[in-house]
Amino acid sequence: MKVGVYIFATDYAIRVDELARAAEERGFESLFLPEHTHIPKSRKSPWPGGPNLPKEYWHTLDPFVALASAAAATTRLRLATGICLVIERDPITLAKEVASLDLLSRGRFIFGIGGGWNREEMENHGTDFKQRWRLLRERVLAMKEIWTKDEPEFHGEFVDFDPIWAYPKPVQKPHPPILLGNNTENARQRVVDFCDGWMPIAARAGDLAAGIADLRARAEKAGREPASISVSLFGAKPEEAALRAYQGMGVARALLALPSADRDTILPLLDRYAKLAEAVR
Repeated sequence: MKVGVYIFATDYAIRVDELARAAEERGFESLFLPEHTHIPKSRKSPWPGGPNLPKEYWHTLDPFVALASAAAATTRLRLATGICLVIERDPITLAKEVASLDLLSRGRFIFGIGGGWNREEMENHGTDFKQRWRLLRERVLAMKEIWTKDEPEFHGEFVDFDPIWAYPKPVQKPHPPILLGNNTENARQRVVDFCDGWMPIAARAGDLAAGIADLRARAEKAGREPASISVSLFGAKPEEAALRAYQGMGVARALLALPSADRDTILPLLDRYAKLAEAVR
C-alpha cells in the first residue's frame, strides 16, 4: 500500500517546497493539497467535520501554484489536489492548469476532485448548490475532451464550446488519474461513470469494506475492471494496525494528515509517519 500525506498549505505553515522535499526524502509516495478559494464570513453552511471551522480553511494557498513549487523541489513525489473544487473553476482554464502541472512535473500529477460542501462559497462563483454534481460531471467530461483531442468540442447543459485548440496536453495518457472525494453510494457510481479512483474520508466512510465491495460491484456491472479503480483513503489513522487493516480491505493509498504548522512541528511528525509507511510497504 502506498502512503502519502496531506496538508492545508497556508501562509503560516511550513513552505510547500520544503515539505515536498522532506516528504520525498522520507519515502512518501504523494503529497495532497486541499483548496478553498475563500470562506464567506456568514458561515451559514455547517462544516461536516464539526461545529468550529479551523482557520486554515480560509488561509489556503492556490493548490496549483503550490504544487508547481513542490514539483520544482522534487523528482519522484506524486503531487495531488485533494480536493480541487471543480465546481468553482472554469473547465477550459482548469484543463490547462492540470495539463501544465502534469507536464512540468513530468507526469506526477493526481487530480483529486470533489463537489464541495460550502453553499455560500460556491454561490460566490455562480454555482447552484443543488446542481453542483451535474456541473462537476460535465466539466470533467469537457476537460477529458480537451486533454485527449486535438480539436476538442463540447456541448452540454453547463459547458458549451465549439472546436478549440488547447495545449499543452498531459504527459500521462489519456490524462492524470481522477480521484473523486465523497463517501456516498452516488459518489461511488460517479467514480465508475467518469473517474479513475475513489477517495473517501476515513472518519466519514462508515463501513469502508462494504463501500469498497459496493464500488467493485458497480464497476463489474458497468463493464469496468474493478482492479482498475483505485481506493485512496483520506485521513487514514496513523496507526500500524489500522493501516494494515486498510491494506487488507483493498485500499491502495493511505493519506495521513499533517497540521497547518511550522517546520519544527511537521518534520518530527513526518519522521514518525515514515516509520509507519515503511511497516506497511
